[in-house]
Amino acid sequence: MKDTALNVLKNTFGYDTFRGFQGEVIDEVCQGRDALVLMPTGGGKSLCFQVPALVMPGTAIVVSPLIALMEDQINNLQQIGIRAESLHSGVPFDEQMRIEQELFTGHIDLLYVAPERLMTEMMLHKLDQIRVSLFAIDEAHCVSQWGHDFRPEYLQLSRLTQRFPAVPRIALTATADKRTRQEIVERLGLQNARVFIDSFNRANIFYRISQKKQGKQQLLRFIEKEHSEDSGIVYCLSRKRVDDTAEWLNANGCKALPYHAGMPAEQRKHNQHRFIQEDRVIIVATLAFGMGIDKPDVRFVAHLDLPRSIEAYYQETGRAGRDGLPATAWMVYGLQDIMLLRQIRSSSNLSQELQRVEHQKLEAMLALCEVSGCRRQVLLEYFDEPLKEKCGNCDLCVEPAQTWDGTEAARKALSCVYRTGQLFGVSHLIDVLLGKQTAKVKQFHHEQLTTFGIGADYKQAEWRSVFRQLVARGYVNVDLEGHGSLKLNNRCRPLLKGEESIELRQDRYEYATVKTIKVTAASAEKGRLVVEEEDKPLWEALRVLRKELAEEQGVPAYVIFNDRTLLGMLKAKPVSHDAMSQVSGVGEFKLEQYGERFCRLISEFAEQAAE
Repeated sequence: MKDTALNVLKNTFGYDTFRGFQGEVIDEVCQGRDALVLMPTGGGKSLCFQVPALVMPGTAIVVSPLIALMEDQINNLQQIGIRAESLHSGVPFDEQMRIEQELFTGHIDLLYVAPERLMTEMMLHKLDQIRVSLFAIDEAHCVSQWGHDFRPEYLQLSRLTQRFPAVPRIALTATADKRTRQEIVERLGLQNARVFIDSFNRANIFYRISQKKQGKQQLLRFIEKEHSEDSGIVYCLSRKRVDDTAEWLNANGCKALPYHAGMPAEQRKHNQHRFIQEDRVIIVATLAFGMGIDKPDVRFVAHLDLPRSIEAYYQETGRAGRDGLPATAWMVYGLQDIMLLRQIRSSSNLSQELQRVEHQKLEAMLALCEVSGCRRQVLLEYFDEPLKEKCGNCDLCVEPAQTWDGTEAARKALSCVYRTGQLFGVSHLIDVLLGKQTAKVKQFHHEQLTTFGIGADYKQAEWRSVFRQLVARGYVNVDLEGHGSLKLNNRCRPLLKGEESIELRQDRYEYATVKTIKVTAASAEKGRLVVEEEDKPLWEALRVLRKELAEEQGVPAYVIFNDRTLLGMLKAKPVSHDAMSQVSGVGEFKLEQYGERFCRLISEFAEQAAE
């Protein structure tokens, strides 16, 4: 069975060896046993069920939550000669009839369905009549009510084990902390499944988080400086912010498209299609966008607003660099983001227990933002994967944060909260500390307080930083029903009394450009793909040919060959079929379909270089 799986891997997918524990997972499923697989985005989860689907007799049923996700995988599979289809509401009736006929005659290797369709009695009855090789439950974290992508339809999937007791099930996800993992096991009835947990470390992603100061301008400078030729995703918290940001980026020379639930469905579909099909397109989106995106050459993911949890941040940033090549996760945040997220949480209809969990998740996200050391260490620690050494591939490793003794400033800030009656927000508190004679200060006679003017040593932006860090670290609470007024809590007592000191971070709004590190054809800056100067003409020619073939086939360019495979060609410069077959990602079907045209192109460049 192992030899058969390796042959499928090489001949169909074009890879010589399995990565990590892929081989073990595939063997487990082929032996008829259940498995739960946690593997980071871009880690190769899909192969864990696609290879068994080709090795085992029958049809594999793949449960997927979004049509876009199904269609993307089907495009990829059909391009390498695999018989893959999907049944969903967007498939025309006559096409559904054709697919069902092929299903009954055993001519489909993988059938993708949404959970709500799969669990209808009509669909289950059809599956009773065929040989099902396995059930693959993709995006399995959707079963968790603690997660950020909960789908109630996933709860019904536990019935599969009673209806099809002899069919192995494999559940897969890229995002799950301990609580979510346990819930997946319980809700899908996977108590006897072997659990495979890969590293959550996306080593190719460069993490960068800055304080927000004119966020859109910061974003534009980042794109122009580091990713002007790349595709990327920009996340915003509100629909209005999405529309404004997309319009503003377009006005400043970027090709940007909005995406959110308030747009007409056809417009969303059109914008998503353009993002997937075209190069150098930026999609500006709310959280409605992303789960169904399998585009491997997204070179950056940017957040203009603070995500509500590390799970959300990890999953969203994981959409960058799925091909394993360098990518950047960029974010700016400020005090208003913290207050807005807490306001959203407090105004929700969640139970007290769920609100408590949401609070813990937000606090963990703030800890990642405010840390002074390596960000990757904090990120991986959250997923129970301690990293002993600093990563060297985040902003704070490349350019360590400066800290200062903020004890006295913090005590002044806390005293001002107390003296003003714990009834005011940050802006007014700063006016009091700076000694400003504003109308509001005079109205409440705050010029008479002992804290009036005691903060003149610091600028307004510096005081905002002090208050943000005090809020983020839990020394003060924000009264969201009282227009954002700050309230003292028990944690601040030792600090106020002088029994505790506090180190604060020096705010930083921009980071120095990371120096280029020269290596082979795949050389890269931190978070940025760079092709050597002498290889650029061939690189662009390969990309043009790939685009032409994609347009002929009506598929995204990366479905023909992804950037990693093109870089393999750039390095090896194969001019024969045998040599091309050795490039990772070139299987037999693609070699037959495209090998000659790519070999001819590379040969022409080789001849020009020899002249």
